Amino acid sequence: MTDTPPPVAQTRAYRVTHRTVYRYSDVVTSSYGRGFLTPRESPRQRCLAHELLIEPDAADSSTSRDGYDNLSSYFHVTERHDTLSITSRSVVEVDPPPATLYAGGSARAPWELARPVGADGALATEFALDLQPPEITEAVRDYAATSFTPGRPLIEVLRDLGSRIHRDFTYRSGSTTVSTKVSEVLAAREGVCQDFARLAIACLRANGLAASYVSGYLATDPPPGKERMVGIDATHAWASVWTPQNQWLGLDPTNDQMEDERYIVVGIGRDYADVPPLRGIIYTDSESSAIEVSVDVAPLEGEVLHA
Repeated sequence: MTDTPPPVAQTRAYRVTHRTVYRYSDVVTSSYGRGFLTPRESPRQRCLAHELLIEPDAADSSTSRDGYDNLSSYFHVTERHDTLSITSRSVVEVDPPPATLYAGGSARAPWELARPVGADGALATEFALDLQPPEITEAVRDYAATSFTPGRPLIEVLRDLGSRIHRDFTYRSGSTTVSTKVSEVLAAREGVCQDFARLAIACLRANGLAASYVSGYLATDPPPGKERMVGIDATHAWASVWTPQNQWLGLDPTNDQMEDERYIVVGIGRDYADVPPLRGIIYTDSESSAIEVSVDVAPLEGEVLHA
């Protein structure tokens, strides 16, 4: 029997729809919002089209870039309302990682050599710093130590760390909030994708590596024989690690895999707080509110565009 070679990775295209609806128990007279909802441009990713629909219509809106080159959208709704809807629609192309990214070069070198130093690593240095308040505790250092044995190739460290988090922690929706600390996740041994990404980042920074928090989407395929269900996808978060020549290796501990052409990057920062999908301020006497979020990542017809 001969082994069947794995399929050749190819560029893929997606239509992404991300809809957020806020419902309030009383009238809102003014709503200010800012969000990171536009997929980034990069050597491996192209945002071919994007539109942001606000209902009721925004009286004022604009876009700007932050210090990490993320595109943020601002809006101000002045019409009285008890329901606010924000819908982001994008068409994105994503290339597979270069064949050598995870197989050679910096990925195969000892992990100690990936610490940012000199002119090459100057811009990455801030991604190696701890947050305030600190997230790197002795418990984090102890958990990381098993993966970071001296001289071990970086890619082996990343895969081992991702596999351990995937194995040791339970994915449980609603078990944490955006303000849950890494130490709390480590103690509870449960969380969601943003928690596992932040734990991985803390472990990497604890060992002097530069790691970023990445927010975006992950394209998923339906089980064999089943049709793809619309609107059941979700926003996703993972980590990315700097290596010399300013290459970044994406690590997804939630799914125990490295970043590839299924990952659509929207925002990059030091932590979740740098790139939340939406945040804002409202003026209202409302005593309660509810939020509904739906995400759909649909492969385009003829999704494979390039060899």
